[in-house]
Amino acid sequence: MSWSIVGACVWLIVANVIAMFPSKRKHWPAAYVLIAIGLPLLVWVYSENGFWVALFALIAACSILRWPVRFALRWIGRVTGIRRPE
Repeated sequence: MSWSIVGACVWLIVANVIAMFPSKRKHWPAAYVLIAIGLPLLVWVYSENGFWVALFALIAACSILRWPVRFALRWIGRVTGIRRPE
């Protein structure tokens, strides 16, 4: 197993442990730190293991950081003018 996959697994474990602690600010500061660490880690996984492994790591990260992903998709929809069908 490559070191990038080990790093991604450690990132996933740390993110799950952070999510278990109660927070008054809804975990947003931790989410910013996880995103800042996770993006270079995802590039590292892609460069060592290829597209499919990086896609799997991205899906795993999006399952943990679902609210920042949801808000980012809403923001992209507002900026581009794409609306959900009603």
